[in-house]
Amino acid sequence: MPTPISEAEAQVMEVLWAAAGPLCTEDVAAALQGRQDWQLATIKTLLNRLLNKGAVTAEKDGRRYLYTPLLKREDWVGEQATGLLDRLFGGSLAPLVAQFSSQRKLKPEELAALKQLLKDQEP
Repeated sequence: MPTPISEAEAQVMEVLWAAAGPLCTEDVAAALQGRQDWQLATIKTLLNRLLNKGAVTAEKDGRRYLYTPLLKREDWVGEQATGLLDRLFGGSLAPLVAQFSSQRKLKPEELAALKQLLKDQEP
């Protein structure tokens, strides 16, 4: 299993995943403006950590680096979901759904989607 991505690193990854192409540190900082009050040095540190974890790649472009995600968002979300399920519900999906549905009323479209998922799982 790859090295886990921290919450701060995940915010940087979300910017990279949403981008149409590689981004430099200043691009990432601009995208995070209004969401995070991080200094450029903090963003550089987070990008370096992501680079060391193998989540991104960096290509030299003159005096700067351009960062591209290697880790796919779908893969990361899957890892997060599985980890949550394992940690809090012993790997069982039914208690997770019961917990969420007891905390808030499910919308009709959510119920329909769950029913379809269950139907698709039937042999």
